[in-house]
Amino acid sequence: MTPSSAAGDLGLRERKKRARTDAIVDAAQRLVLERGLDAVTVEEIAEAAQISPRTFFNYFESKDDAVLGQGSFELSAETREAFAAGGPHGRLVADLEVLVRALLGAFAGTGQHSAERVLEILQLEPRLLGRHFAWFERHKTQVVALFERRHEAAPLPADPEMCAMVVFVLTRTAMDDWGRTGHEGDVGDHVPRVVGQLAAILTS
Repeated sequence: MTPSSAAGDLGLRERKKRARTDAIVDAAQRLVLERGLDAVTVEEIAEAAQISPRTFFNYFESKDDAVLGQGSFELSAETREAFAAGGPHGRLVADLEVLVRALLGAFAGTGQHSAERVLEILQLEPRLLGRHFAWFERHKTQVVALFERRHEAAPLPADPEMCAMVVFVLTRTAMDDWGRTGHEGDVGDHVPRVVGQLAAILTS
């Protein structure tokens, strides 16, 4: 298999993964909005998404996470090591773009689901707020640790936790920007634009 065909296979697998993630989240949200959280089971979500309950747990830890569109994400070892070592470009802003693009890819498409829909569910089921905050804190800790490692190789201009929060702001803003275009193209293509907007704010 040539490198180009391997990359093509990887891209196809990623698109399939995103499509299945979207189907699970769409089914979970639709059922919960129709019936309420307690009246919906993982088995019903899986059936609506045309997967097995076992497959469901390959994508989400719980029914609550699926309803909120909160899958687990894992950056590749190559991305983590390059960033921690001060790369891949050696300039923080450029490297932040790479990291945000990688995070958007690792989220496996959950950004397609509008903030308005999630907010509607949170209003109906406020107990999900705790799950949402716990999920965010767990992943924020991973990104903070990555910045702490980078700081040892290339001193940061700000506290690692603040840098991590900037990453999440950029990630969410890119998702929102993508949503405003009707989810055309790849969400990662919106990263340079939102990074430029942040830079403009800080230098104005």
